[in-house]
Amino acid sequence: MFDNVSKFLIEQYSPDFASWLIGEAVTLTELSPAELSLEPIRADALILLQSSDVVLHCEFQTNPDATMPFRMADYALRVFRRFLQKRLVQVVIYLCPTDSGLVQQTTFIANRLRHEFAVVRLWEQPTEIFFQRPGLLPYAVLSQTDDRASVLQQVAGAINGISDRRQQSNLAAASILAGLVLDKSLIRRVLRRELMQESVIYQELREEAREEVRQEERLKGEQALILRLLTRKVGEISPETKAQIETLSIAQLEDLGEALLDFAALADLSAWLDQ
Repeated sequence: MFDNVSKFLIEQYSPDFASWLIGEAVTLTELSPAELSLEPIRADALILLQSSDVVLHCEFQTNPDATMPFRMADYALRVFRRFLQKRLVQVVIYLCPTDSGLVQQTTFIANRLRHEFAVVRLWEQPTEIFFQRPGLLPYAVLSQTDDRASVLQQVAGAINGISDRRQQSNLAAASILAGLVLDKSLIRRVLRRELMQESVIYQELREEAREEVRQEERLKGEQALILRLLTRKVGEISPETKAQIETLSIAQLEDLGEALLDFAALADLSAWLDQ
């Protein structure tokens, strides 16, 4: 959810982010990960924007990631191959305070290959930075402050001072990023709920939540069906085996549904699960 909020903000307010991360208030347009031949499994997490002479690659992270240095080096080489003449700016933005040393990593080194990228730890950033441009307002609560509730009140005031109703609603909805560090009931009291509900991002997040519920219901239905079929086919399933089956994805459950037609005993199920 928080990745989608950040992706929405940086695409809608690219000059604000460019001013903060690049030092120039240039307008950036979306760059499709497909242009870099990136694997689909990672492409959804990428935020790639470009202007005529610069490519901005951002990664917003709620948790430390040990693979980040390698990924940044990998992406940098792909950008270089595709956009030889463009300057690349890479930034990993960590949202939540942590003592992990992983959020200090800014370099990938392997043999003679060395690649450096920038890291922003929001909790170390001065709060006033995020009040300078509207697109950055939702991050203010995550910045360097001892009174996050007060900062949230200031964010709400700044949003209310924006004349454009659509901007107001989008920024109010995006301010749910505060949920990373503040109680949700406090956020609901401070931010105008009716304003948030008008926003595009609010509607997208609601649909995302509905889809997650639908997927969860489908998964539970698949699990129940497979367990019934297995019980009829090979007998009673142990709690341990049942727990193992409940870790399978929908695709894996569908594969098991086809495979169990050939099972004759519990040993066949165990062999399939261990493969």
